[in-house]
Amino acid sequence: MNSSFGIAAFRSRTQVLRLEDALRRAGLHAGVISTPRSVAIGCGLSVRFDLNETPQVMAVYRRLNPGALIGFYRVDGYGTRQMKLTPL
Repeated sequence: MNSSFGIAAFRSRTQVLRLEDALRRAGLHAGVISTPRSVAIGCGLSVRFDLNETPQVMAVYRRLNPGALIGFYRVDGYGTRQMKLTPL
């Protein structure tokens, strides 16, 4: 549970699913997770991705331009009391 990864948090579940699908079609590792509570606004779901694929994820996001984005974050210690979110 202490691994680091990136998330894209959205206000809309539809946009979460659109980005996840686009990332997978681009051959990138992606999944849907519950948005950490420290990102208080939003739909409750985020797209999880590998940090080493951040440039490719950002490129897919720019091409897709799904809107309703809250932000991209680095997550450290997901599921622990010491969880930390850092904007990317």
